[in-house]
Amino acid sequence: MRKILAITFVILSSFAVAFASDGTNQKTTSGEVIPMDKAMFIKEVFDYTTNSEVWKYEGKKPAIIDFYADWCGPCRQTAPIMKELAKEYKDQIVVYKVNVDNNRELAALFNATSIPLFVFIPMNGEPEIFRGAADKATYEKIVKEFLLK
Repeated sequence: MRKILAITFVILSSFAVAFASDGTNQKTTSGEVIPMDKAMFIKEVFDYTTNSEVWKYEGKKPAIIDFYADWCGPCRQTAPIMKELAKEYKDQIVVYKVNVDNNRELAALFNATSIPLFVFIPMNGEPEIFRGAADKATYEKIVKEFLLK
């Protein structure tokens, strides 16, 4: 049994090394909606713990952050739309999701008192907040006219 566990560990470790070898986040090109927590937010979006005065986006592509909860009906309606956008624009933007129940500090950072709440982050300039559910065409318009302008 120990031998099987040791072999499994070696195999998993080699996969981890292969994915981390170039120092970039492999997930940002996956075309998937990426679950985000505080540590990832600080590393890939904005380190508000050291600089809360001036917004400085750390990402390599424009991003959408979807603040949601599993119990939220409108959030469940918009989740497939975010998946479609992540796939369709995988080479141009990154789509993250933040569960507000598990990440209250991030939710508070964007005053996510109602959900769904979407934060659209361009490469340059301030992020824009969009509150509530909408159709795909609305989000796509924001992607094209704000994130990819």
